[in-house]
Amino acid sequence: MEGIKEYFKEDKRRGIYFLVFLCFLLYSCANLGTPDGGPYDETPPRIVHTTPDFGATGANPRRIVLEFDENIKVENAAEKVVVSPPQMEQPEISASGKRITIELMDTLIEGVTYTIDFADAIEDNNEGNPLGDYAFTFSTGESIDTMQVSGYVLDAQNLEPIKGIAVGLYALDDSLAQLPDSVFKTKPFERISRTDSRGHFIVKGLKRGRYQAYALKDQDQTYSFTQKSEMLGFNNQIFTPSSKPDLRPDTVWHDSIHYDSIIMRGYTHFFPDDIVLLAFNEKLTDRHFLKYERPNLREFSLFFTGEADTLPVIKGMNFNADQAFVVESNKANDSIRYWIRDSLIYNLDTLEMSLTYMATDTLGELCEFCDTLSIVSAVSKAKTDKQRQEAYEKWVKEYKNEVKNERKRAKAEGSSEGDEADKKKSKKSKDDDEEIEIPPMPEEFLDYKTSNTTLDPDKNFDLLFSDPIDTVYQEGIHFFEKIDTVLQPCEFLFQKLPTPHNAYRLYAEWIPSHDYVVKIDTGTFVSIYGKRCEAIERNLKVKSLDAYSALFINLRGVDSCAVVQLLSNDKVVKTVKADGNKAEFYYVNPGTYYLRMFIDRNGNGEWDTGSYDEQLQPDDIYYYPKSLELRAMWDVSQDWAPMAAPRYQQKPLAITKQKPDKEKQPKNRNAEREKERNKNKK
Repeated sequence: MEGIKEYFKEDKRRGIYFLVFLCFLLYSCANLGTPDGGPYDETPPRIVHTTPDFGATGANPRRIVLEFDENIKVENAAEKVVVSPPQMEQPEISASGKRITIELMDTLIEGVTYTIDFADAIEDNNEGNPLGDYAFTFSTGESIDTMQVSGYVLDAQNLEPIKGIAVGLYALDDSLAQLPDSVFKTKPFERISRTDSRGHFIVKGLKRGRYQAYALKDQDQTYSFTQKSEMLGFNNQIFTPSSKPDLRPDTVWHDSIHYDSIIMRGYTHFFPDDIVLLAFNEKLTDRHFLKYERPNLREFSLFFTGEADTLPVIKGMNFNADQAFVVESNKANDSIRYWIRDSLIYNLDTLEMSLTYMATDTLGELCEFCDTLSIVSAVSKAKTDKQRQEAYEKWVKEYKNEVKNERKRAKAEGSSEGDEADKKKSKKSKDDDEEIEIPPMPEEFLDYKTSNTTLDPDKNFDLLFSDPIDTVYQEGIHFFEKIDTVLQPCEFLFQKLPTPHNAYRLYAEWIPSHDYVVKIDTGTFVSIYGKRCEAIERNLKVKSLDAYSALFINLRGVDSCAVVQLLSNDKVVKTVKADGNKAEFYYVNPGTYYLRMFIDRNGNGEWDTGSYDEQLQPDDIYYYPKSLELRAMWDVSQDWAPMAAPRYQQKPLAITKQKPDKEKQPKNRNAEREKERNKNKK
């Protein structure tokens, strides 16, 4: 150091040259790579050390550390990482630099194999290259259990894959032919996994033995079915894990588009690999009063959490409830709408009432309960009156302006001569609003909607009014067939629909390609509030048979309880009950369709959910695995064996809402960059 100082003292200029050279040398060393940063890292991270050792026996760690050869990250650890057997207190998982640390909070069970399944959550920090399907394993006993089983969890109602639902296993003792039903409700899962975006699961670390599987959307982290609102799946299948050597194809990719070769690689194939659990929500039988809604003065609704055979009983405390309402309820009586008839009642901003209803007590039995309610309107009478006054003032203003404009037009069209008195009179009355007599506001008619005026031959014409109807004058309804320009009266049937309370339907024998006219006189319908309908006229056109297709389904291996549904984008278009082994659909508009079928065990025409306590599975659902293209003037016949393919392979991907996530792969960015360079050279 002293020598350098002496060197600088002797010649400052040489010292400056030396510092410049030194800075240049340091800058060059910092940029040793190629100008574009060198090749991308396409190698997945590699584990170089674990604590404890992978596959260790007799271990009882509180902390597990995984060390890698490069910086890594864990994606969505809370969703993807699963510790089995399940931990009541969730482990803490953190990634920092080249290390993943897992802090186990629960006391470990003796003599058990533990797996920490990361799935595809681990990837390198820079390029996102995935490690792949990785599970860390150790045992608190003397050996490692290596068996595994796999399968799928689907929504029982529509065969949608269910992502993120827990799948748990219980082992059966040799003395048991079947697990007691109480196990699923009282004991945490012994082994656990979680489904991916395909609804697929793998439960690892199993002993050889007999098992049963369950699915559970666990809301309280007890790993058992403790709440009726939890989605669940179960079956009585008992399986024994097994394995055998097998081969599977492995594609060697040249780049992200082209592959070099397909190599058959050996692996251990574990069985069963086709377990299917159909998950469902039980019908809520617990009934409690949930809430009320009163969006305006004239109506309010009551909502309950479950069904009942009877309607609530209302007793007014500041009004007389006898014959006060028009009531509309759904089938379960859990959503009830009340229209208030009397203006003396509905003009009350607050309705005080006692409500007597059926609800579930602490023992789960339906009993009579009574509550006192103060039902307040969201729109007060004062606000309603103000809105009505504003509407009237607007009408008056518009009417006066219209009269004044008419007078101006009349004056402009008349003679320009007149005596002075007439001029003064005209000038005086020019802005004299008092001379304008205001008539009553125009009648406010009932709001209504009608169905489409272009009809299929198997459909009918519907009317839906805004308010409940008190009186219908049938003589005011006229129906004609239009032949050329002549209206020929036709027979028809006009009836009220069960729901909603203000819907009506006109039934007739519709002839394809024919035109019809519906005429309804003013005042034919009168609401409970005295509003009349205005005159209604609709021209109806029944489409030609040439516009339709017909579909005939030949079912195989199906019993007589089958109900077949024609779907457009997974929405039901038509439903028919199978007659023998046939289901026939007529008057189908051209388009792309799909088929679904359910087994209607109780014959109510509806899909019914299951019940764990009753060991009752939901009605079985099946999908035809392909789409059907139907064209006008085509009759299509299609064979379908619903049980031929496993349920997880049935629903077409085009109408599956839960699409599978894209499988993580190394990005092959070097090949892509080389391809781009060659393209630029050309």
